Amino acid sequence: MSVNWNYPTTLWIGEKRIEDLSLACKELGISNPLFVTDKDLINLDIIKNIILSLKKSFKILNIFSNFTGNPIGENVEEGVKVYNKSDCDGVIAIGGGSGLDVGKAIAFMCNQSRPIWDFEDIGDYWTRADSSKISKIIAVPTTAGTGSETGRASAIINKETGAKKIIFHPKMLPSIVILDPLLTLDLSPRLTAATGMDALAHNLEAFCAPGYHPMADGIAIEGIKLIKNSLIKAFKNGKDIDARMDLLSAASMGSTAFQKGLGAIHSLSHPVNGKFNVHHGLSNAIFMPYVLTFNKSSIENKIISICDYLNLDKSFDSFIDWILKLRNNLNIPHKLSEVMDCRNIDLEELSLMAYEDPSTGGNPKEISKQDLKEMYKKSISGELFK
Repeated sequence: MSVNWNYPTTLWIGEKRIEDLSLACKELGISNPLFVTDKDLINLDIIKNIILSLKKSFKILNIFSNFTGNPIGENVEEGVKVYNKSDCDGVIAIGGGSGLDVGKAIAFMCNQSRPIWDFEDIGDYWTRADSSKISKIIAVPTTAGTGSETGRASAIINKETGAKKIIFHPKMLPSIVILDPLLTLDLSPRLTAATGMDALAHNLEAFCAPGYHPMADGIAIEGIKLIKNSLIKAFKNGKDIDARMDLLSAASMGSTAFQKGLGAIHSLSHPVNGKFNVHHGLSNAIFMPYVLTFNKSSIENKIISICDYLNLDKSFDSFIDWILKLRNNLNIPHKLSEVMDCRNIDLEELSLMAYEDPSTGGNPKEISKQDLKEMYKKSISGELFK
């Protein structure tokens, strides 16, 4: 047995921990941070208040927010220019997956000489980077989905190809993470559902991924249980602080666990996120039962093994029924064709993009391009694999 395990970083957890943000900068020796968030969040009172508080500690606070969901490489390039022009020495990344991913990518790319696509998560591409020039990162999630705050990668879209690329380096892992449930209280039911299902997809695919990693498995199982216990609660009552804290924890746990691997849920999602701007958590939720039923022969025993812990009947079908009921209770569509026009999409192109996605290698059942095409077809028609 020869495996490498990497577990993440310092997390400051609890209500009002956002008030310790300037202290986090001090601990890391950051005196001139770049504050990174997206253009939707920058106008919210909660973000304005954080900025006002930070300005008491820093004479100048540089801000970059010229991007939205599903960020592209040009967003990172623009942020790097702001970072370098302002002589920043660290990044505060705050927001959902897009804000965290862009902030981490800026800290990573600020002093690299190669284009960002040279650091895609393929083999040892990450060794091409000059590790000594990667800036320190503080990550503050405002949604409970991607778990990017405990991840060593960023998902960035190559605008020329429409492909979502995973940019990886071990030092992209934030040095301090602040998990404050108060920052998520105003998240809409729709986004609570989509981001919660994203966290579920991460924990579930990590647990089902092949390979020996009991630490990841244990974290993933507990993450699934937290979501089962609290996602509907937060969806129905966004002010439920305990439920919000459970979901924040589950999101960070999912990202921690999926170093073991992901699978076809993400392989199918990334192309439709990049080409059609479908929310990543929503697409993960839609594809989930189609991938699970396709993988049944390889994962049935593993799924049954955790049903007792999740208070489900001990069968694969009961687990699938729970997923389907959960999606229905969250008002998540059953079919991809309910969220985008699928009449003229190029399934050959999408299937090839999905097949080439790095998540494909972690699927517990070997899959071909044709298998992925069939999964797309099923997700459009609404018919699960038998």
